[in-house]
Amino acid sequence: MSETKKYTFKDFKSDQEVRWCPGCGDTAILNSIQKAMAEMNIAKEDFAIISGIGCSSRFPYYMDTYGFHGIHGRAGVIASGVKTANPKLSVWQITGDGDALAIGGNHFIHEIRRNIDLNVVLFNNEIYGLTKGQYSPTSEYGLKTKTSPFGTIEKPFNPGELVIGAGGTFFARGIDNNVRENQALFMEVEKHKGISIVEILQNCVIFNDGVFGYITDKKEKLDRQLFVEHGKPMIYGKEKDKGLVLEKGKLKIVKIGEDGITKDDILIHDANELSPILHYQLASLKAPEFPVVLGIIRSVELTTYDEAVHAQIEAIKAQSKIKCMDDLLHSGATWEVE
Repeated sequence: MSETKKYTFKDFKSDQEVRWCPGCGDTAILNSIQKAMAEMNIAKEDFAIISGIGCSSRFPYYMDTYGFHGIHGRAGVIASGVKTANPKLSVWQITGDGDALAIGGNHFIHEIRRNIDLNVVLFNNEIYGLTKGQYSPTSEYGLKTKTSPFGTIEKPFNPGELVIGAGGTFFARGIDNNVRENQALFMEVEKHKGISIVEILQNCVIFNDGVFGYITDKKEKLDRQLFVEHGKPMIYGKEKDKGLVLEKGKLKIVKIGEDGITKDDILIHDANELSPILHYQLASLKAPEFPVVLGIIRSVELTTYDEAVHAQIEAIKAQSKIKCMDDLLHSGATWEVE
């Protein structure tokens, strides 16, 4: 990385007018990332912001860094190439539930499978906002939209299940207006070596307003959200008296103080466990039966694609008799012309 100076979040703001709708959750996510990047001790010229198409994909215009606004569903392809060719860069892929999981779905699962060292922020508002309100791959079953006037009959994707099922090494989840928590989350994303997927539950005030209202309700959110931290018991609730235990291989809500349950009975979160089984279950929990799990759900270290590519190149170069262009030109069958 280049020699860095001390930044503030304002250093990452571009001179472009932010054109998201007033009240859009995208603005809060933008602020979180700008504040986080200012604290990463990375030079601005070593960041690359890559996006596809959608409301979220306006992101590179609002960042005073290098960036590339790609085409629909292809942000992962561009980001993969940028990181593989320039492994020292901090590459951030900004995408939405439509861009990543519909037209870009194939690229999405393969960048996860390859474990390329990318930071992927998935804005999930469960709707197509830029094209004015069609249902998306994460829209709830039965949702009535312009393209499902009688209610969608498709089962939605759960991004966490998809990421972990594809072999993801890092999955986390946040809520758009939790700026401070998301700032800390993005700092951890940068530290992870491998593909980092962060799903941000993001409110679209125009076409899907209040989609996450049940879990973000100010009076009830402490009973409807579980923020997990590695090495700490999975306890939540207004009174910090609820928690998760494992019973017959399935997660179960218990109340501390009832039926002999103590804090010692509550599951300790192990984000670093290589087996994805419990991480998958945590990512799958849905309201109202369970709290929605936020924070870093999975974080394991495996060899990255970009590391493997460059290691292979160096190994082949070390064994090759051809060290330069002259060696190549004089190799094989050659002739001298008089």
